[in-house]
Amino acid sequence: MVLVPLTGGLGWWYFREQALPDYGPAYREYAYVTNGKSNTVSVIDLRTFEPAKTIAVGAEPTGVAANSKKNEIYVVNTASNNVSVIDAGKNAVVATIGVHGRPYFIDVSEDGKRAYVANSASANVSVIDLEKRAVLGNVRVGSAPGLARVSPDGATVVISNRGDNTVSLMDAKLLRVRATLPVCQQPEDIAILPDSSKAFVACSGSSQVASIALASSQGGSGPTSDRVLALLDVGRTPVSLALKPDGGELIVCDFDSDSISIIETGHDEVGSSALMGQHPAHAVVTLDNSRLYASNFGSNSVAVYDIDMGRRIATVAVGSRPDGLALSQDQKYLLVLDTQAGDVTVIQRRTPRKLEPTEYSLLTMIPVGVQPNGIVVKAFMMSGPGKK
Repeated sequence: MVLVPLTGGLGWWYFREQALPDYGPAYREYAYVTNGKSNTVSVIDLRTFEPAKTIAVGAEPTGVAANSKKNEIYVVNTASNNVSVIDAGKNAVVATIGVHGRPYFIDVSEDGKRAYVANSASANVSVIDLEKRAVLGNVRVGSAPGLARVSPDGATVVISNRGDNTVSLMDAKLLRVRATLPVCQQPEDIAILPDSSKAFVACSGSSQVASIALASSQGGSGPTSDRVLALLDVGRTPVSLALKPDGGELIVCDFDSDSISIIETGHDEVGSSALMGQHPAHAVVTLDNSRLYASNFGSNSVAVYDIDMGRRIATVAVGSRPDGLALSQDQKYLLVLDTQAGDVTVIQRRTPRKLEPTEYSLLTMIPVGVQPNGIVVKAFMMSGPGKK
C-alpha cells in the first residue's frame, strides 16, 4: 500500500500500487490544464500521474483543445486575446496567434487543419489555418458568441450567440454565415451528431435544448436548409452537453435541478432524467457508451451513471468545486478539475475484487495552478531519429 498526501486539507489517502501499462519508451500521454489565474498550463504525465511541466502562456487562459492529426495543443488566452500553440513533444509554446476580443473556447476540425474561436466581445469568429498558424478571416456573427463548434464533416461551424439568443451557422468553406436562427434564451454549449446532420444547443436561460437540422453539403437525402426542429424542455439551467460516441443519446447537465436529462437524438425526445448531486457542471461518456461521469460542482463529488441500467451506481468524493472532466486514453482513469482547490483528482476504474468490491476509487490528487479552467488529454508516439 502507498500513502499519498492530498491537497486542500483533505488529509491522506491509501491506494493499492498497481503496475501502469507499458507502451514502450516512445509512448507519451499528457493532460494539459489551463490555469486561469496563474497564466500557465500544467502538464501532467499520465504514465506516472505526476506533474511534468508548467508552461507560461498568455493572460487568463481558459479553453484548450488538442489536434488529432499532429502533436499540438491550443490554449485560448481570454485577457490577452490570443491563442498559444504548444508542441506536445517538447511541451513548449512554439507560436502565438492573435484573435479578437474575449475568446473563451477553441474547436479544431477533425482533419486537424483549422481551428475556430468565438470572440465574445467582438461578435465574430476567428478562423485559424493551423498549418500556417495564421488567421484566415474573422466572420461576423451574433451578439456575445460563446462557442464555435465545427461539425465532424468540417462543413459547418455552429456558433451560440448568448447576447441575442440566436445560433449562427457558418459555411466553413466559404467563410460566411449562411443562416442565423432564433432559438431559446442564453444559448451556450453545443453538440453535433457524428453524421453532421443535427446540432443541439443548450439554453441555460430557458431550461431548453434546441435541436437544429444542418443543411447537407453533400447532397443526397440530407436537409436542404438549416432550421430549428424542436425546443426540448429539460431541467433548470442546462449548462453543458455530453454526446454518446454512437450519437444515439445526448446527456444534459441541469445545474440548478441537480440532475441530468437524456435526449434521444433520433426522435428529439427527452427520454428520462436522473439525480446526480448538487449542481452537475460537466459530463463525459466512455468510448464504449456504457458509463457517464458527471462533476457535481456543489457537492464536491463525481457521480457515476450506468447508461445501460439507467441509474446512478456510485458517487466518488473529489476536491472542492469540481468542473471539467477528461478520460485517459485507456478509459481507466477519470481526471477531474477541482477549480477551487487548484488540483486534479484522478479516479481509477478497476475490476472489483472479492475483498475490494468498489469499482471506483480515488487514486491521487495532483496540484496544478490557480483556478484551473480546461483540460484535454493527448496521447501519441514520439518520432524516432530521421522520422517525421
